[in-house]
Amino acid sequence: MPAVPPPTPDPSWKQAWDTALYGPRGFFRRESPAAHFRTSVHASPLFARALVRMTRDAGLDTLVDIGAGRGELLSQVRALDPGLELLGVEVAARPAGLDPAIGWTTALPEAVDGLVVANEWLDDIPCHVAEVDPDGVLRMVHVDPATGAESLGFPLDHPSVSSALRDWVQRWWPVDAGVPGARVEVGSTRDTAWADVVGRVTRGIAVAVDYGHTRAHRPLFGSLRSYRDGREVEVVPDGSRDVTADVAVDAVAARVDGHVRTQREALRALGVDGTRPDLGLATTDPATYVRRLAVATEAAELTATGGLGDFHWVVSNRG
Repeated sequence: MPAVPPPTPDPSWKQAWDTALYGPRGFFRRESPAAHFRTSVHASPLFARALVRMTRDAGLDTLVDIGAGRGELLSQVRALDPGLELLGVEVAARPAGLDPAIGWTTALPEAVDGLVVANEWLDDIPCHVAEVDPDGVLRMVHVDPATGAESLGFPLDHPSVSSALRDWVQRWWPVDAGVPGARVEVGSTRDTAWADVVGRVTRGIAVAVDYGHTRAHRPLFGSLRSYRDGREVEVVPDGSRDVTADVAVDAVAARVDGHVRTQREALRALGVDGTRPDLGLATTDPATYVRRLAVATEAAELTATGGLGDFHWVVSNRG
């Protein structure tokens, strides 16, 4: 029998989101992410230093950055440890002026012997969105890419909707049918994307760093949002802005047998400490005091409660 058309002509959120970010004129093909939002990479080179230490402590000599932007992290790593082999993976073309020693590709490598990091990549992996309607039925959400206007499609239990979506929701994000408007961002696409990455690591470590949540603290009305020119803007999947949603990090970790810790915990274990230098040093050695204070300030931002320190690291060891 022919497929039953949905009760709306608009694409699903996943379809519209994918086109907006990764289509022929997608946001990440045209725009430099750093022009629109700030990550740990831009906050301080201490983040790069921690990843270099993690790589070397594990006896590895390769670092692969997935969602490499314009090569900012890899450029910092190159300056810190020129002996590491570096590769950036990004849908955009190789940035002009990037150190020729840094490799660049638009496709995931077949195999990796080293450390793979994806900093704020999974939140940009498009996923389906579902919402509880006034009758308490969880339905697929569709969206007009030009305006951001939403409409509800089939219930999740409709035969045309993949059972994998229902299974994921039941296990990872059970929704209260008594709250019309309650939403689910179905993270199965993120789980699959990260499992693909981890499966390519023959020996080494895979680290996904992102903002996210666990089952006990899912956002009742979802977390879908957009950024452009450094500020949050209306969510419209038209390719002019980033579209992002928090990651269900516990589901990602379970898929790859990884463990989750906060960025605060991970960075402190790697020597990133926001403790301020002793004030007495300001008198005996002012230059050293100022230098150490600057480092401590950067470390404090990377590990801050209510900020970057609350990000999650999903870490998987392979081989």
